Amino acid sequence: MTGGIKHYYAHGNTAVGPYSLFESAFQGLERLFVLTGEQGTDKSTIFKQVSQAVQDRGYDVQWFHSPWDDDALEGLIVTQLRVGVVDGTSCRLSLTGIQGTVVEVVGLDHACDLERIEAERERIVSLEQEAKAASMKAYETFAKALKIHDEWEKYYIGSMIFAEANKVTQELAADFLGDRNLLKKPRVRHLFLGAATPAGPVDYIMNLTDDCKRRIFIKGRPGSGKSTMLKKLAVAAEDRGFDVDVFHCGFDPNSLDMLIFPELGVSIFDSTAPHEHFPSKGSDEILDMYERTMIEGTDEKYAEPVQAIKQRYAAAMQEATAHLAKAKELRDQANGIVAEATDEAELSKLGKQLVGDIEQLIQVAVGR
Repeated sequence: MTGGIKHYYAHGNTAVGPYSLFESAFQGLERLFVLTGEQGTDKSTIFKQVSQAVQDRGYDVQWFHSPWDDDALEGLIVTQLRVGVVDGTSCRLSLTGIQGTVVEVVGLDHACDLERIEAERERIVSLEQEAKAASMKAYETFAKALKIHDEWEKYYIGSMIFAEANKVTQELAADFLGDRNLLKKPRVRHLFLGAATPAGPVDYIMNLTDDCKRRIFIKGRPGSGKSTMLKKLAVAAEDRGFDVDVFHCGFDPNSLDMLIFPELGVSIFDSTAPHEHFPSKGSDEILDMYERTMIEGTDEKYAEPVQAIKQRYAAAMQEATAHLAKAKELRDQANGIVAEATDEAELSKLGKQLVGDIEQLIQVAVGR
């Protein structure tokens, strides 16, 4: 049987700038291979080469997509082996933060014509600086959009029945956890379920929750308590020793969009735009926070000002995405110079060597 794939992001283009969760996402591994080399060396091909090899052996993998190009990967984890491979150039992973993991650095520079790259270094640096400037405009515009979103939230926060919001949280905690306490240190991973990309927002909620026995789709309005509820549920589960995958919002990483409790087979997530989904299984549930926590008639009362805010917010998000697209265009030009100076056959050879190293780890695991 071919192994499956779960899709994640470990860093994002957000309203507070580039935001990384790599160290949390890659915690608890036995072995981590860190690929280093020029930005623009096609490391994504190596990730997919490794992925195909281990999937053919029946192992599941976790793909970590690039928020700059959803088709490109920045890392992967072979789930059952607890082995990871990551792009050390993109993620700037602090290797000192990966405690208890054997780290092996795999250099890819000898697949590149470094003299040719150095001859083009001035142009590469110029393009990268232009790309950084466009990125900063995107982040500044996302920050402006977040302030507009805060205006939007205020109308609903002011109409919230807080006692009812607390009641909903308490009911869910009792439902999920009961009186159980696992009496162990929980594994809590912080991740992104999607990202703001140059092509617009992308999410993998349905892929990530597909094997959950129970899925709760949260509906509501900005400011109706969705993120606050998720934060409280995460703390409650962690206090009882339950493992939790905590998914941050790819736009505002200080907010949460989803929790998955692996030991319970339960997921609960914000299912409103830009990642709106609807139940497709008989066991799926909808939790409408607007109906449960808001004073009746709030939508109608504030329809006119909210509509104006929605338009301003959409315009700001569209502008920010355009800046990201410009930054990607410039990054691609810089990366293209490196790609042209890369020996694809040599890169493939390095990928095969890495596959061989991981297959040796498979043999060790099978022999245990």
